[in-house]
Amino acid sequence: MIIDLPQTTTSTVAKKLIKLRQEGGAVALGRVLTLLIITDEQDADEAIDAANDASREHPCRIIVLASTTGTSENSLDAQIRLGGDAGASEVVVLKGPASTMEHADTLIMPLLLPDAPIVAWWPHEAPAHPAKDIVGAMASRRITDSYSSADPCGTLRRLAQAYTPGDTDLAWTRSTIWRGLIAATLDQPPFEPVEKVVVEGVPDHSSVDLLGAWLGHALDTEVEIRRTPGAQAVTRITLERPSGQISLSRPSGKVATLSQTGQPDHRIALPVRQLHECIAEELRRLDPDEMYGEVLTRGLERIRA
Repeated sequence: MIIDLPQTTTSTVAKKLIKLRQEGGAVALGRVLTLLIITDEQDADEAIDAANDASREHPCRIIVLASTTGTSENSLDAQIRLGGDAGASEVVVLKGPASTMEHADTLIMPLLLPDAPIVAWWPHEAPAHPAKDIVGAMASRRITDSYSSADPCGTLRRLAQAYTPGDTDLAWTRSTIWRGLIAATLDQPPFEPVEKVVVEGVPDHSSVDLLGAWLGHALDTEVEIRRTPGAQAVTRITLERPSGQISLSRPSGKVATLSQTGQPDHRIALPVRQLHECIAEELRRLDPDEMYGEVLTRGLERIRA
Protein backbone atom coordinates (compact mmCIF):
# COMPACT_ATOMS: atom_id res chain seq x y z
CA MET A 1 0.00 0.00 0.00
CA ILE A 2 1.33 3.44 -0.98
CA ILE A 3 -0.15 6.64 0.44
CA ASP A 4 0.89 10.05 -0.91
CA LEU A 5 0.82 13.11 1.33
CA PRO A 6 1.67 16.20 -0.76
CA GLN A 7 2.55 19.52 0.88
CA THR A 8 2.59 18.11 4.39
CA THR A 9 4.54 18.09 7.65
CA THR A 10 6.28 15.26 9.48
CA SER A 11 3.86 15.68 12.37
CA THR A 12 1.02 14.88 9.98
CA VAL A 13 2.95 11.90 8.63
CA ALA A 14 3.53 10.56 12.15
CA LYS A 15 -0.19 10.84 12.96
CA LYS A 16 -1.06 9.07 9.71
CA LEU A 17 1.28 6.19 10.59
CA ILE A 18 -0.40 5.75 13.96
CA LYS A 19 -3.83 5.78 12.34
CA LEU A 20 -2.80 3.21 9.74
CA ARG A 21 -1.49 0.87 12.43
CA GLN A 22 -4.70 1.19 14.42
CA GLU A 23 -6.87 0.53 11.38
CA GLY A 24 -4.84 -2.28 9.87
CA GLY A 25 -3.57 -3.97 12.99
CA ALA A 26 0.09 -3.44 12.03
CA VAL A 27 2.47 -2.87 14.92
CA ALA A 28 5.98 -1.49 15.23
CA LEU A 29 6.98 -3.62 18.23
CA GLY A 30 9.16 -5.88 16.07
CA ARG A 31 11.15 -3.06 14.48
CA VAL A 32 14.75 -3.41 15.57
CA LEU A 33 16.13 -0.12 14.24
CA THR A 34 15.47 3.02 12.23
CA LEU A 35 17.30 3.21 8.90
CA LEU A 36 17.81 6.70 7.51
CA ILE A 37 18.58 6.89 3.79
CA ILE A 38 19.96 10.20 2.49
CA THR A 39 19.78 10.40 -1.29
CA ASP A 40 18.11 12.30 -4.12
CA GLU A 41 14.75 11.70 -5.76
CA GLN A 42 16.24 10.06 -8.84
CA ASP A 43 18.13 7.33 -6.93
CA ALA A 44 15.70 6.80 -4.05
CA ASP A 45 13.88 3.74 -5.43
CA GLU A 46 17.04 1.66 -5.89
CA ALA A 47 18.05 2.28 -2.27
CA ILE A 48 14.53 1.59 -1.00
CA ASP A 49 14.36 -1.71 -2.88
CA ALA A 50 17.67 -2.83 -1.37
CA ALA A 51 16.59 -1.75 2.13
CA ASN A 52 13.25 -3.55 1.74
CA ASP A 53 15.05 -6.79 0.88
CA ALA A 54 17.37 -6.36 3.86
CA SER A 55 14.40 -5.61 6.14
CA ARG A 56 13.20 -9.20 5.84
CA GLU A 57 16.20 -10.08 7.99
CA HIS A 58 16.14 -6.85 10.01
CA PRO A 59 12.58 -5.45 10.39
CA CYS A 60 12.94 -1.69 10.63
CA ARG A 61 11.40 1.66 9.90
CA ILE A 62 12.99 3.18 6.81
CA ILE A 63 12.99 6.96 6.52
CA VAL A 64 14.17 8.30 3.17
CA LEU A 65 15.31 11.91 2.78
CA ALA A 66 15.17 12.51 -0.97
CA SER A 67 16.29 15.94 -2.15
CA THR A 68 14.46 17.34 -5.17
CA THR A 69 14.94 20.10 -7.73
CA GLY A 70 12.41 22.44 -9.26
CA THR A 71 10.18 22.58 -6.19
CA SER A 72 9.30 25.59 -4.07
CA GLU A 73 11.47 26.35 -1.06
CA ASN A 74 10.61 24.79 2.30
CA SER A 75 7.96 22.51 0.75
CA LEU A 76 7.67 18.88 1.80
CA ASP A 77 5.97 15.96 0.07
CA ALA A 78 5.70 12.59 1.81
CA GLN A 79 4.86 9.04 0.90
CA ILE A 80 4.10 6.12 3.21
CA ARG A 81 4.66 2.55 2.01
CA LEU A 82 3.32 -0.41 3.96
CA GLY A 83 2.69 -4.10 3.38
CA GLY A 84 3.96 -5.61 0.14
CA ASP A 85 5.47 -2.28 -0.95
CA ALA A 86 7.69 -2.13 2.14
CA GLY A 87 9.08 -5.63 2.70
CA ALA A 88 9.15 -6.25 6.46
CA SER A 89 9.45 -2.55 7.19
CA GLU A 90 7.56 0.71 7.16
CA VAL A 91 8.88 3.15 4.58
CA VAL A 92 8.45 6.90 4.87
CA VAL A 93 9.77 8.93 1.93
CA LEU A 94 10.25 12.66 2.52
CA LYS A 95 10.87 14.75 -0.60
CA GLY A 96 11.88 18.38 -0.59
CA PRO A 97 14.40 20.91 -1.90
CA ALA A 98 17.82 21.50 -0.38
CA SER A 99 16.46 24.30 1.80
CA THR A 100 14.10 21.84 3.47
CA MET A 101 16.73 19.11 3.85
CA GLU A 102 18.99 21.54 5.71
CA HIS A 103 16.72 20.89 8.68
CA ALA A 104 16.73 17.11 8.28
CA ASP A 105 17.07 16.48 12.01
CA THR A 106 13.81 18.24 12.80
CA LEU A 107 12.10 16.41 9.95
CA ILE A 108 13.21 13.03 11.25
CA MET A 109 12.59 13.44 14.99
CA PRO A 110 8.79 12.87 14.99
CA LEU A 111 9.24 9.69 12.94
CA LEU A 112 11.95 7.89 14.91
CA LEU A 113 11.08 4.64 16.67
CA PRO A 114 11.42 5.07 20.45
CA ASP A 115 14.51 3.45 22.01
CA ALA A 116 15.60 1.93 18.68
CA PRO A 117 19.14 2.33 17.27
CA ILE A 118 19.57 4.68 14.31
CA VAL A 119 21.59 3.77 11.23
CA ALA A 120 22.32 6.36 8.51
CA TRP A 121 23.08 5.34 4.92
CA TRP A 122 24.31 7.51 2.03
CA PRO A 123 23.89 5.31 -1.11
CA HIS A 124 25.95 7.61 -3.33
CA GLU A 125 27.86 10.74 -2.35
CA ALA A 126 29.01 10.77 1.27
CA PRO A 127 29.29 13.93 3.38
CA ALA A 128 32.75 15.30 4.10
CA HIS A 129 32.56 14.10 7.70
CA PRO A 130 29.74 11.54 8.20
CA ALA A 131 29.85 11.67 12.00
CA LYS A 132 29.47 15.46 11.99
CA ASP A 133 26.73 15.52 9.38
CA ILE A 134 23.36 16.71 10.70
CA VAL A 135 21.88 13.23 10.15
CA GLY A 136 25.05 11.25 10.82
CA ALA A 137 25.37 12.82 14.26
CA MET A 138 22.07 11.16 15.22
CA ALA A 139 23.20 7.66 14.21
CA SER A 140 25.22 5.02 16.01
CA ARG A 141 26.23 3.52 12.66
CA ARG A 142 26.97 5.43 9.46
CA ILE A 143 27.14 3.56 6.13
CA THR A 144 28.71 5.14 3.05
CA ASP A 145 29.34 3.69 -0.41
CA SER A 146 32.52 5.10 -1.88
CA TYR A 147 32.24 2.90 -4.98
CA SER A 148 28.97 4.62 -5.98
CA SER A 149 30.46 8.10 -5.65
CA ALA A 150 31.89 10.16 -8.51
CA ASP A 151 35.46 9.56 -7.26
CA PRO A 152 35.57 6.20 -5.41
CA CYS A 153 39.25 6.11 -4.45
CA GLY A 154 39.34 9.81 -3.60
CA THR A 155 36.24 9.43 -1.45
CA LEU A 156 37.83 6.51 0.38
CA ARG A 157 40.87 8.56 1.30
CA ARG A 158 38.69 11.46 2.39
CA LEU A 159 36.69 9.13 4.62
CA ALA A 160 39.96 7.92 6.14
CA GLN A 161 40.76 11.48 7.25
CA ALA A 162 37.31 11.87 8.81
CA TYR A 163 36.93 8.37 10.29
CA THR A 164 34.95 8.06 13.51
CA PRO A 165 34.11 4.73 15.23
CA GLY A 166 30.73 3.66 13.88
CA ASP A 167 31.60 4.53 10.26
CA THR A 168 31.69 1.81 7.60
CA ASP A 169 31.66 1.61 3.82
CA LEU A 170 29.96 -0.87 1.48
CA ALA A 171 33.20 -1.24 -0.46
CA TRP A 172 34.50 -3.00 2.67
CA THR A 173 31.35 -5.14 2.89
CA ARG A 174 31.69 -6.22 -0.74
CA SER A 175 35.09 -7.72 0.12
CA THR A 176 33.89 -9.84 3.06
CA ILE A 177 33.93 -13.19 1.23
CA TRP A 178 37.31 -12.47 -0.36
CA ARG A 179 38.75 -11.72 3.08
CA GLY A 180 37.24 -14.88 4.55
CA LEU A 181 38.68 -17.12 1.82
CA ILE A 182 42.16 -15.61 2.04
CA ALA A 183 42.19 -15.79 5.84
CA ALA A 184 41.08 -19.46 5.77
CA THR A 185 43.81 -20.31 3.24
CA LEU A 186 46.54 -18.65 5.32
CA ASP A 187 45.38 -20.60 8.36
CA GLN A 188 46.57 -23.80 6.64
CA PRO A 189 50.21 -24.99 6.55
CA PRO A 190 52.82 -24.11 5.56
CA PHE A 191 52.81 -21.18 7.97
CA GLU A 192 55.20 -18.89 6.13
CA PRO A 193 55.45 -15.11 5.91
CA VAL A 194 53.93 -13.46 2.85
CA GLU A 195 56.63 -11.57 0.98
CA LYS A 196 54.54 -9.86 -1.68
CA VAL A 197 50.86 -9.12 -2.33
CA VAL A 198 49.23 -8.10 -5.62
CA VAL A 199 45.53 -7.17 -5.85
CA GLU A 200 43.97 -6.80 -9.30
CA GLY A 201 40.64 -5.34 -10.35
CA VAL A 202 38.72 -2.68 -12.21
CA PRO A 203 40.07 0.90 -12.00
CA ASP A 204 38.45 3.16 -9.39
CA HIS A 205 36.88 0.28 -7.47
CA SER A 206 37.40 1.10 -3.82
CA SER A 207 37.00 -2.55 -2.76
CA VAL A 208 40.29 -3.24 -4.56
CA ASP A 209 42.01 -0.61 -2.44
CA LEU A 210 40.44 -1.81 0.81
CA LEU A 211 41.41 -5.43 0.13
CA GLY A 212 44.97 -4.32 -0.54
CA ALA A 213 44.98 -2.16 2.58
CA TRP A 214 43.64 -5.05 4.69
CA LEU A 215 46.29 -7.47 3.40
CA GLY A 216 49.07 -4.93 3.87
CA HIS A 217 47.93 -4.16 7.40
CA ALA A 218 47.33 -7.79 8.44
CA LEU A 219 50.49 -9.22 6.85
CA ASP A 220 52.75 -6.22 7.47
CA THR A 221 53.87 -6.02 3.87
CA GLU A 222 53.66 -3.65 0.94
CA VAL A 223 50.86 -4.25 -1.56
CA GLU A 224 50.75 -3.58 -5.28
CA ILE A 225 47.45 -2.65 -6.94
CA ARG A 226 46.97 -3.50 -10.61
CA ARG A 227 43.96 -1.93 -12.29
CA THR A 228 42.44 -3.63 -15.33
CA PRO A 229 39.94 -1.66 -17.44
CA GLY A 230 36.82 -3.64 -18.25
CA ALA A 231 37.25 -6.11 -15.39
CA GLN A 232 34.42 -7.08 -13.04
CA ALA A 233 35.17 -5.68 -9.56
CA VAL A 234 38.06 -7.57 -7.90
CA THR A 235 39.57 -10.16 -10.24
CA ARG A 236 42.65 -11.63 -8.53
CA ILE A 237 44.65 -11.68 -5.29
CA THR A 238 48.17 -13.12 -5.41
CA LEU A 239 50.30 -13.87 -2.34
CA GLU A 240 53.96 -14.79 -2.71
CA ARG A 241 55.52 -17.03 -0.04
CA PRO A 242 58.95 -18.74 0.07
CA SER A 243 57.38 -22.10 -0.84
CA GLY A 244 55.31 -20.72 -3.70
CA GLN A 245 52.27 -18.73 -4.67
CA ILE A 246 48.67 -18.49 -3.53
CA SER A 247 46.26 -17.12 -6.14
CA LEU A 248 42.53 -16.47 -5.82
CA SER A 249 41.25 -15.53 -9.27
CA ARG A 250 37.73 -14.54 -10.40
CA PRO A 251 37.89 -13.32 -14.01
CA SER A 252 34.21 -13.97 -14.78
CA GLY A 253 32.67 -12.30 -11.72
CA LYS A 254 30.92 -15.56 -10.75
CA VAL A 255 33.33 -18.42 -9.98
CA ALA A 256 36.75 -18.13 -8.38
CA THR A 257 39.70 -20.50 -8.64
CA LEU A 258 42.00 -21.00 -5.65
CA SER A 259 45.47 -22.12 -6.73
CA GLN A 260 48.40 -23.04 -4.48
CA THR A 261 51.80 -24.38 -5.37
CA GLY A 262 51.86 -28.17 -5.02
CA GLN A 263 48.08 -28.52 -4.56
CA PRO A 264 45.15 -29.08 -6.93
CA ASP A 265 43.03 -26.09 -7.89
CA HIS A 266 39.70 -25.49 -6.16
CA ARG A 267 36.71 -23.80 -7.77
CA ILE A 268 34.57 -21.67 -5.45
CA ALA A 269 31.28 -19.87 -6.10
CA LEU A 270 32.07 -16.20 -5.63
CA PRO A 271 29.50 -13.98 -7.39
CA VAL A 272 29.68 -10.19 -7.23
CA ARG A 273 27.68 -9.21 -4.15
CA GLN A 274 24.39 -7.37 -4.59
CA LEU A 275 23.46 -4.17 -2.80
CA HIS A 276 20.78 -5.72 -0.58
CA GLU A 277 23.23 -8.40 0.59
CA CYS A 278 25.72 -5.75 1.68
CA ILE A 279 23.11 -3.67 3.52
CA ALA A 280 21.76 -6.75 5.29
CA GLU A 281 25.27 -7.64 6.45
CA GLU A 282 25.94 -4.16 7.81
CA LEU A 283 22.64 -4.09 9.70
CA ARG A 284 23.65 -7.26 11.58
CA ARG A 285 26.02 -5.29 13.75
CA LEU A 286 25.46 -1.98 15.52
CA ASP A 287 28.84 -1.79 17.22
CA PRO A 288 31.87 -0.13 15.57
CA ASP A 289 33.79 -2.23 13.04
CA GLU A 290 37.25 -1.87 14.54
CA MET A 291 39.06 -3.74 11.77
CA TYR A 292 37.55 -1.49 9.09
CA GLY A 293 38.73 1.53 11.06
CA GLU A 294 42.29 0.21 11.33
CA VAL A 295 42.44 -0.73 7.64
CA LEU A 296 41.02 2.60 6.53
CA THR A 297 43.23 4.79 8.69
CA ARG A 298 46.45 2.74 8.74
CA GLY A 299 46.35 0.26 5.87
CA LEU A 300 45.75 2.49 2.85
CA GLU A 301 49.23 3.97 3.12
CA ARG A 302 50.74 0.53 2.39
CA ILE A 303 49.31 0.16 -1.10
CA ARG A 304 50.84 1.46 -4.30
CA ALA A 305 49.63 1.60 -7.90
